[in-house]
Amino acid sequence: MTFQAKARFSSMLEDIQVGPSYIEWKGKKLTEDALTWQPPVTGTVYGTLLNFTEQVEALQSQFNKDPYKKPPIRPIMYIKPKNTFNAHLKEVAIPEEINEVEINATLGIIIGKTATNVKEEEAYHFVEGYTIVNDVSIPHDSYYRPAIKQKARDGFCPIGPWLVGKEHVVDPDNLLIRTFKNDELIQVNHTKELVRSIPRLIQDVTEFMTLYKGDVLLVGVPYNPPKAIVGDTIRIEIDQIGSLENQFVMENVQVAKGEHR
Repeated sequence: MTFQAKARFSSMLEDIQVGPSYIEWKGKKLTEDALTWQPPVTGTVYGTLLNFTEQVEALQSQFNKDPYKKPPIRPIMYIKPKNTFNAHLKEVAIPEEINEVEINATLGIIIGKTATNVKEEEAYHFVEGYTIVNDVSIPHDSYYRPAIKQKARDGFCPIGPWLVGKEHVVDPDNLLIRTFKNDELIQVNHTKELVRSIPRLIQDVTEFMTLYKGDVLLVGVPYNPPKAIVGDTIRIEIDQIGSLENQFVMENVQVAKGEHR
């Protein structure tokens, strides 16, 4: 199976053909490790919490307690700033004082044009395509305080490897998301389990904020995310999109190599 996609190896997105064991770029067939990947997006990445059914059900009893008082009625959002951006086959640095990190495999919706007060039935007109995102986080329990220290570390948002146009994804609300650690399958999620479908999520978010061309809206993070430690290799596969792979290293090792600094 082959499909068309767009990838970034320099400052601009370029057309590529993705084959079963090669990438065709500028008329040449290359292996993935022969290319220097960059994130295929440059806009703001917006994360969404509590949008997988299993996660909401597991936390239902907490919503009426302090400090929440009641269940959320709107999407709970956060930002993965640009310092977190990372790419396919690049290393992710775990801070020396942290034993393990959470692996939050998710689908990224790439916005194609300015979106404000979008209606659910028109939402896909504002989508350019999709990519894979690993929302790496330091484990934490509270959703009450913004998890900036836990989610905004350098390199904590691998994105890619490429952008797949919406015309090549038959049903984005019916995609299987698999997470592998050292080639072992450790978690399976599905976008059919979203509390808010992709069109509904775009409607509800753009009701109170504008999304711009190139921004990325994450559909949600899984319940009970698996963990990774130094030395692990994580691969995330999403149907019709591809696979995103990164190795986790100790932060001081990566700093010595000049990564992300």
